[in-house]
Amino acid sequence: MRTTQLLAVSLLSLFLAACASSNSGSVYSRDEARKVQTIKTGIVESVRQVKLEGTKTPIGTIAGGAVGGIAGSSVGGGRGSAIAAVIGAVVGGLAGSAAEEGLTRKDGLEITVKLDGGGLVAVVQEADEAFLAGEKVRLIESGGTTRVSH
Repeated sequence: MRTTQLLAVSLLSLFLAACASSNSGSVYSRDEARKVQTIKTGIVESVRQVKLEGTKTPIGTIAGGAVGGIAGSSVGGGRGSAIAAVIGAVVGGLAGSAAEEGLTRKDGLEITVKLDGGGLVAVVQEADEAFLAGEKVRLIESGGTTRVSH
């Protein structure tokens, strides 16, 4: 039974990681392809480390609840087994939800840019590219999404 639980948690972790969307400055959605984008240029004023919260879908809750319910049902017998299954499902659901959010959480950057035409803007994106204060950058805007690029 312990091996089954470990396998279920491992599969859940892989599945959740595969479902995570990207907030990288280098990743575009299919809908953004072949659309005009507006470019602005500026100088990086400051860069601050931030955390991008993980996803909160029903998948983690349901999968955790299923694993917890199965694990709980193996405790005791008869009515006690049913009660343990319900408690296991609730606890498993909470743990699955927390695991999903934790597994899909990412490091991010808040990049503050002084625009060449005047004005100051801040963009938050995944920390998959380094930016330094004083560096010349481009801001790429498309359909409400802005990314900072070298």
